[in-house]
Amino acid sequence: MKSYYETLGVRPVINASATLTKLGGSLMSDEAKQAMLSATSNFVDLHDLQQKVGERIAELTRNEAAYVSSGAAAGLFLATAACVAGNDLKNKEIFPRLDGFKNEVIMQKMHRNNYDYAVRELGIEFIEVGTEDATSASDLENAITSKTAAIFWFQGVMNKPSELALEEVIAIADRTNVPVIVDAAAQLPPVSNLWKFTQMGAALAIFSGGKDLAGPQSSGLVLGRKGLIDTIRIHGAPNHSVGRPMKVGKEEMLGLLAALERYINLDHEARGKLFEDRVKFWNEGLQGLEGVSATRDYPNEAGQPAPRTLVTFSDKFSKDAIIQQLWDGEPRIAVAPSENVNGILLNPMTVREGEPEVVLERLISLLR
Repeated sequence: MKSYYETLGVRPVINASATLTKLGGSLMSDEAKQAMLSATSNFVDLHDLQQKVGERIAELTRNEAAYVSSGAAAGLFLATAACVAGNDLKNKEIFPRLDGFKNEVIMQKMHRNNYDYAVRELGIEFIEVGTEDATSASDLENAITSKTAAIFWFQGVMNKPSELALEEVIAIADRTNVPVIVDAAAQLPPVSNLWKFTQMGAALAIFSGGKDLAGPQSSGLVLGRKGLIDTIRIHGAPNHSVGRPMKVGKEEMLGLLAALERYINLDHEARGKLFEDRVKFWNEGLQGLEGVSATRDYPNEAGQPAPRTLVTFSDKFSKDAIIQQLWDGEPRIAVAPSENVNGILLNPMTVREGEPEVVLERLISLLR
């Protein structure tokens, strides 16, 4: 019997690149799939379910409160709305006219990225502090005014030793009663990040549900202070406020909860060894090919503590041609281009059992 993908003419992909949204995030765990299926069997009060799921997630992640959003970007959006409009029900329909409200958010210039559009689309103004090279404490202190709704911190590859450290950002923010929100969408592993940022003093930390958690791709997780989480509920679906289009179904709520319960209880040390073994397998398998070298690269594309294989080519090869040939061949394989050299990167986190061998076989075939 043909799969739905086959009936549509859509080709499955072996993902040796990353948990990219454009490739479907991750593959859902069996626990998440079973939970989502069970959710389809009954009608429920979504407000009640969101509250109860949030309480369970908060307990699992050592946080005051939690909220399931329709992706991490929606979490950023709703967190911003909560900081701007507050919990007064009269403010549910103020967006995007923000005169008279706190309508500025602060971010270090070096942290600016494509994902901050989820914050900007509410109508707020970004106040950049520092430069592409460095940020000082005085840069941040001088930027905070009575219009400051929040300070955003983006965790990942944009972090630099010259940035103003999160600990210092939180200390400055606390003195002025401004919440710090951490975008940690792709910052799992390590599992401890689920409580690390909020225990440091961040008001909220936001994660993707469809990356390493292996939950529904269209889910996100907002963790942190109960007051802000309660305010997010006011502005989120199914309430008729600015977050109404960002609906979270009962299936996503239970699916993410089940994915999180599984993730918390995984043997993360064993997973780390598995990733290292796959990288070693690729590195050893590619040795001896003329014009090719394979080495361990660390950390990965999201700054996670996980290795990758960096395959570097001599001038006789084109990384773009290799990437395209892998994509066009059978089976279709996705790999990441190196930004620094003529080479590609192979991610051990997103391949399934048996697929590292297929990736290696195809690469050897092309490179010979």
